[in-house]
Amino acid sequence: MTRGELTALLSRWLEDTADSTSAAERPIVIGMSGAQGSGKTTLMADVREQMVGRGSRVVTLSIDDFYLTHDEQLALAGRQPRNRFLQHRGYPGTHDVALGVRVLMALRNLRAGSTMRLPGYDRSAFEGTGDRLPDSAWREVAGPLDLVVLEGWMLGFTPVESAHLADPALQAVNELLGSYAAWHALLDGFIWLEPEDHTFVRDWRVEAEERAIAAGRAGMSPERIAAFVEAFIPAYALYTSGLRAGPPTRPPHLRVIIGRDRLPREILTEWRR
Repeated sequence: MTRGELTALLSRWLEDTADSTSAAERPIVIGMSGAQGSGKTTLMADVREQMVGRGSRVVTLSIDDFYLTHDEQLALAGRQPRNRFLQHRGYPGTHDVALGVRVLMALRNLRAGSTMRLPGYDRSAFEGTGDRLPDSAWREVAGPLDLVVLEGWMLGFTPVESAHLADPALQAVNELLGSYAAWHALLDGFIWLEPEDHTFVRDWRVEAEERAIAAGRAGMSPERIAAFVEAFIPAYALYTSGLRAGPPTRPPHLRVIIGRDRLPREILTEWRR
């Protein structure tokens, strides 16, 4: 299956899902999980373009849009000075979960003639440490909507038993992960782009930085890329098996296993906890 064929499959799957739940008289909200660099954001942009071209009203957003503000992240790091996973954005605990809930609820309730603004995040602020965009820079969307897609690298991850946490620094992360159940509860279905090997993220992240530099944007050095990626490998190793057992959301579910080239190897719809 080519990337174009995957785009077509996802757009049709989402349209069918929306049609099957149209009696709800609100947009359906689908979660999409995929490792960093797996291409989920680009893929969803292509899917959205196809669906909009056929008349669907679609909004996509990322869990990155709900990162803590710069000051909030500094405060979190200060409260956990010995926890390397909480010193920078990315891990469970570095998002404003309550903001995400408010935005998803508002999108679910957005009616014809109404508008709302969606938060955004500027990764380049504060020399790359990042900050939430000011309210005036938030993008505006108008109702009614047919579909909302929330995507993120750790969406669908759930806490594990403490006995599985060999690294003490992951104890706090594991506890903070529990609060994300509030997002899962608002999802009407789930898609997972599962890499055959979660360590593919190492190569994918290098490629992303090389593309950014080639396009004239700022990119990380090879040393910074390596440090950045390695910080997330423990989370993939720890939480992927739980997601593989089934997402913590209501069905329908779609699991797409992808190779190093990001192309599908297997597509599964029967995927349950």
